[in-house]
Amino acid sequence: MAEPAIPQVSIIVAAYNSQDTVEECLNSILAQNYPSDFFEVIVMDGGSKDATAKKAQQLPIKVVSIKLNAPAAYNYAMKIASYPILGFIDADAKVEPDWLKKLVPHLSDPKVAGVSGSIETWNREYPWARSIGYELKNRYQRIGKYTRRVATMNLLLKKAVIEEAGGWDEKLPSQYDTDLGFRISEKGYKIAYEPSAVCYHFNRPTLKAYYRQQLQYGKNTLKLYFKHGSLARGDEITDVGMNIQPALLLAVLAFLLLGIVPVLRLLWVVSGLILLAIIVYFVYSAVKIAVKFHDWSALRLFVLYWVRAAAWFEGAVITTARYLAGKDK
Repeated sequence: MAEPAIPQVSIIVAAYNSQDTVEECLNSILAQNYPSDFFEVIVMDGGSKDATAKKAQQLPIKVVSIKLNAPAAYNYAMKIASYPILGFIDADAKVEPDWLKKLVPHLSDPKVAGVSGSIETWNREYPWARSIGYELKNRYQRIGKYTRRVATMNLLLKKAVIEEAGGWDEKLPSQYDTDLGFRISEKGYKIAYEPSAVCYHFNRPTLKAYYRQQLQYGKNTLKLYFKHGSLARGDEITDVGMNIQPALLLAVLAFLLLGIVPVLRLLWVVSGLILLAIIVYFVYSAVKIAVKFHDWSALRLFVLYWVRAAAWFEGAVITTARYLAGKDK
């Protein structure tokens, strides 16, 4: 029996001010246990102000410097990619040597549009980053053999399917991967999950950096759910418990303000009960993950949950205000 053909892959890395991680990221891709003439690497530099582009240009890869957000950069890269399979790896991630070899066999199924690997923490020496990694790993472990969507942190997709689904939505600077995955699934395709193919992500090492990241997600999550309402019900990666947290914070704040009116003072009790429920849920979730991964430093997740909920809440407020002001129709 003839050996199956080895698919050719164009791996795309969207980078912006990623000088601390991009070199190790790209070297991990170039070190793949895969025929070197069967894959290419394209770095889409979004106009970095640091040494990101310079470091990338020192390697045997293609570097394009153009000021575009990530989905626009992916659409651009699709046009210049040489091969029918597109790989996506974040500039703050690196992959194990067999990553590509473990993923590509899944693409032989015509109904499989793409495939992703599992995620570990690159910078485990930072307690906040390690805790973020535990939470993300816990969510990914809920994925079965297939999923409707997954992050572009480490992902292979068939170019023809991306084109069939309409390409990347350039109006979503974040959450674009969830959007595309949803549209791909609507076409009858699925995305495979291969946990043995490991990607290491450089998680945000401080609360401030994490808040800034989640704020961007919060700004675009509302847009995403207006576009695909069913996503608000949650899935294995982002469950309904995460999705309703900003709304619960809004309820707490609204009831506190309304309770200023004497006749509505009972709303303070309702607000307190909602707040208590959130606290219990956050404590339970943090303890559960700390026990699961045998690391009590994961109790920091109690703080991270508040930071994420607050960032998503602020992001939703900003998006709503911009929409009402006619700036984001």
